[in-house]
Amino acid sequence: MENLFTAPHFVLSAPWMWTSFGVIVLVLLYLDLFVFHRHAEEPKLSGTLAACIFYIAIALLFGIFVIYERGMETGMLYYTGFLVEKSLSLDNIFIISVIFSSLKIERKYQHRVLFWGILGAIVMRGILIGVGDALIVNFHWVLYIFSAFLIYTGIKMAVHKESEESSIQDSRLYKVLSKYFHVTKEIRGEHFFVKENGRHYITPLFFALMIIETMDVIFALDSIPAIFLITQDVFVVYTSNIFAILGLRALYFLLAAAVNSFRYLKPALSIILIFIGCKIFLPYIGIKLEASHSLIITFTIIAAGIILSLVKPQKTA
Repeated sequence: MENLFTAPHFVLSAPWMWTSFGVIVLVLLYLDLFVFHRHAEEPKLSGTLAACIFYIAIALLFGIFVIYERGMETGMLYYTGFLVEKSLSLDNIFIISVIFSSLKIERKYQHRVLFWGILGAIVMRGILIGVGDALIVNFHWVLYIFSAFLIYTGIKMAVHKESEESSIQDSRLYKVLSKYFHVTKEIRGEHFFVKENGRHYITPLFFALMIIETMDVIFALDSIPAIFLITQDVFVVYTSNIFAILGLRALYFLLAAAVNSFRYLKPALSIILIFIGCKIFLPYIGIKLEASHSLIITFTIIAAGIILSLVKPQKTA
C-alpha cells in the first residue's frame, strides 16, 4: 500500500498545460467583462442560466483534457475537486447575498463587483495554494492538521444553528474598514471611488468588494485544505478551484434567492468535509478508495441533500 506521505506530492504538469489553462481563463474573463456585460444592467434569468451551463460545460471539458493528458485517475481527482469546490461555494452565495442586500446594491451593479471579486480570488487562491503546497512539501504532517481542521469544520457546520443575520454596518469588519477609509453610503453608478470636496471616498460597491475578498480568504481556509486532502497535484488543485470560482457569479444570480431553500445542503456539505477529513486515515485500517469512488460518494451526498431539500422543503411560518 502506497503511503501518502512518502509519495511525490504532485506530478509536474507540462508548461503548455498551464499555458492552455491560463489562456482559457483570460479568454473567459475578457468575454465576461468586455463582450457579455459591457453595460450595467440587471441579469436576465435566461442569460444567467445559459452562463451557468456554459461555465460548467467548460469545466467538464477541461476535465476531459486532463484525462487525455494525465490519465483517468487524475481526471477523476479533478472532477472530485471541482465538485467539492463548487458545492462549498454555495455558502459564498448566501454571504454575498447578505452583503449586497445590506449595502442596498442594485442587481445591475452587482456583476461589476463580483467580476473584480473573482479576479482577486484567482490571485489570492493561487497564493494560498502555493503556501499550502510549500507546507506539504516541507512538512508532510500538515496534512493531518488539514484533516483535523476539516473534521472540526464539518462537525461545527452540522451542529450550528442558523440565526438571523445582522446588518453589515453592524459587523466588526465594517467598523474596522471604516476607520481606515472614507465611505459614502450612496451608490454612484458603477464607480468604486468618488472625489468630493477634495477628499476621496470609496462607494458601497468597492466596500462590498473588499468584504467579498475578505470572506473569500476565510472560505478558502476550508476549501483549500479539502482539495489538498483529495490530491496534492498542484495543477489539479488550482484548476479545479479556479473553474469552480469562475462560474460563481452566474451561479449567484441564478440561486441567490433560492439558496436558503436547500435546507439539507449544508448538512450534506458537513458530511463531505468530515468524509474528506477522515479519508487520510482509511488506508491505516485497510480501506483504499480510488479517485472514482471519492467522486461517486461526493456526488451522491450532494445529490441526496438537494433531493431531500426539494422533497421536504422548509416550512414557512
